[in-house]
Amino acid sequence: MTTAPVRSPYALAEQLEGWLGDPHDPANPFSFARLGALDRAERFPAEACRRLDELGLPRWFVPEELGGALRSAEELSLIIRTLGRRDFTVALAHTKTYLGAVCAWVAGADDQARRLAGRVLDGAVVSLALTERSHGSDLLAGELTAVPAGPGRHRLDGEKWLINNATRADLVTVLARTDPKGGARGFSLFLVDKSQLTEGSWQDLPALPTHGVRGADISGISFTGAEVPADALVGAAGEGLEIVLRGFQITRTLCSAMTLGMADQALRIGTGFAEEHRLYGRPLVELPQAGRVLAEAYADLLAAEAVSLVATRSIHTLTGEQSVVSAVVKYLVPTIGDETIAAVRQLLGARAMLVEDHADGTFQKIERDHRIVGIFDGSTAVNLNYLVNQFPVLVRGWNAGLADAAGVEAAAGLDTEVPPLDPGALTLYARSGCSVVQSLPAAVREVSRRAPGTPLAALAERLLGLAGELHAELAAHRPSARQVPERAFALARDYTLLYAGAAALRLWLHTPSGRWSDDGWPEAVLTRLVRRLTGEPDLDDEDGPALDRMLPALRRQRAAGRLFSLLHCDLAEAGRPTTEEGA
Repeated sequence: MTTAPVRSPYALAEQLEGWLGDPHDPANPFSFARLGALDRAERFPAEACRRLDELGLPRWFVPEELGGALRSAEELSLIIRTLGRRDFTVALAHTKTYLGAVCAWVAGADDQARRLAGRVLDGAVVSLALTERSHGSDLLAGELTAVPAGPGRHRLDGEKWLINNATRADLVTVLARTDPKGGARGFSLFLVDKSQLTEGSWQDLPALPTHGVRGADISGISFTGAEVPADALVGAAGEGLEIVLRGFQITRTLCSAMTLGMADQALRIGTGFAEEHRLYGRPLVELPQAGRVLAEAYADLLAAEAVSLVATRSIHTLTGEQSVVSAVVKYLVPTIGDETIAAVRQLLGARAMLVEDHADGTFQKIERDHRIVGIFDGSTAVNLNYLVNQFPVLVRGWNAGLADAAGVEAAAGLDTEVPPLDPGALTLYARSGCSVVQSLPAAVREVSRRAPGTPLAALAERLLGLAGELHAELAAHRPSARQVPERAFALARDYTLLYAGAAALRLWLHTPSGRWSDDGWPEAVLTRLVRRLTGEPDLDDEDGPALDRMLPALRRQRAAGRLFSLLHCDLAEAGRPTTEEGA
């Protein structure tokens, strides 16, 4: 990976997976056993992060136009997914530099961005400092201040808390109050280089013990009269909050890759256990209830992947709509991930709680670690509320049939390369709505043309009918910043499911059929999504044909040592025994 960048992001992920090596080899620093032991000891995975630096991975945190290797968010998403499947603490610790730098990539002056790019390529760690002890995700309540301290200079006073890599970071992007009155235009961003600060003007705050990612550097930083130069300001004064929210449209979408990686490994552990554990004289996987759990979990994982793939490519192809799309992804994919992991936990029983004696304790670590994905870069409630605020534009876009057909096709056509990102096209409000959802009528017509009279066509028609009903109800809700009814949150949740169904259909329509194995995945995915939208119970006799094909497909993927995915990606492991016959 230290050679020229691999053009295919899927080949890049496979190459990284191979470099990480066999996760079952205890001598491998990227093995489940070694990384699990670090977590139990609450020790930072320093050797793993150092090896990733040696591999040249920081080059993918820097856009190609700034001298790095990153061509698309899709590449970075697959890197995060690969690392997250191996160990989320490593993924979080190492890729945090991209989150810390993204505001400069989005809004920094050219010379500032290039200087930062050089530092990152040299191995510097960058952190993003937004939250404070008394205010959590309420960024408008932030008290850390930046006041003028001479020509172009500012003095920082205050502290940031619960910041990933705050202590390890060489540079920290800090959101500071620059107008005492606060408000949307009362905050600015500063790229603070610790090495340039006067001794005693700043200090790292102690790391905090956490339930998950126990070895991560979750700490803080405080400033007392810390002066920063004029070129530390990112963007214009007063634009800090807007820049952060624009950057979140990228990073919230990329969070989906964390879920995909962890859910893959959790499902792999559960599938292995069900295949090798015997109950009533036969493998657990052959018992109808256990097989059904695995089939549903696999269908849900593929639904989450469909959302992630289309949304990540949309960063480049439907950039002006990413305020809606990123909120959809950040709510739905971690939620599905939590449910998938919980389903596997029920299958594993007591083994799910073991910290070392089953599958190297990997499952219980995943279950703890994954809970944080729904919190950072905006919690579940924050993202649903963001969708509620955009109900009017979503309704207008649907009623008018607005859809960027070319942008949707490029987002869903996985065999095509996305155009370079134009950060200036990121906006806080999706003026035309959401093209992927708004193109659903055309997608359903095309599905009916290609597969007339099939269960998939019937499910697509059902989804379209539900979409019409949902938008009619959305039109009746007027967003209010002060009072959002519970029903509005439920409607926002349903909108995310609608997006998932539309994304799945678009992937099936726009990607050549040779990309997919013949396992009927779109039918299974839509079956699950329609059930979620209607609240109807899952019934074996009605859903059986769609879901029956998912379990054999899942078992084939595991036996072949491949990623649980719509895409082909070989892993550096094969199915391995995890248990023996017993209760």
